[in-house]
Amino acid sequence: MTIVRQNSLNTSLIPPEILAEKYIEAERMHDVLLLLQNLINSEEATVKLILDCLYDVGSVNLINQKLPVKPVNRLMKLIARMSKPVFRTLAFNWFKKNCPQLIADWLHSQVTFGTTPAKPREIAIEVAPIQPYSALQTENLNQEIKNLRHQVRLLAGISIIAIAVLGVTATWLN
Repeated sequence: MTIVRQNSLNTSLIPPEILAEKYIEAERMHDVLLLLQNLINSEEATVKLILDCLYDVGSVNLINQKLPVKPVNRLMKLIARMSKPVFRTLAFNWFKKNCPQLIADWLHSQVTFGTTPAKPREIAIEVAPIQPYSALQTENLNQEIKNLRHQVRLLAGISIIAIAVLGVTATWLN
């Protein structure tokens, strides 16, 4: 990670004590981020269990809210239970990538005690360079998202038809 030092204000106007405090604050918050990443790596099983619990509660609530029709509701709950391992893998990867920073930012906002002035002064101590997506990359990502959505709809339709055929076959054999 390349770190670029960038001052958005003239540092001659800011007392050196405040700059030193801001630098120490940035270092300590970086330490918090590293500790959170280490915690997630060492407690992988716990994080996965938490994500499983959240998936169980969230999927049932979402299905109940969006699909009130009983037969479709039950079918979707069955599909949701079967898709749990895939969710666990994807959710853990997202969690591992994004949550340490989100938690560190939230914790930082908690220890600043809301004493920010109406128009905060910007003092950027460390900034990583950001490379925005080019128009071609954005277009490719949008096309890939559309293709994935189409595949999800197709698989959901196939699953519903297969389960319906299985039910009809089981009923017919009895």
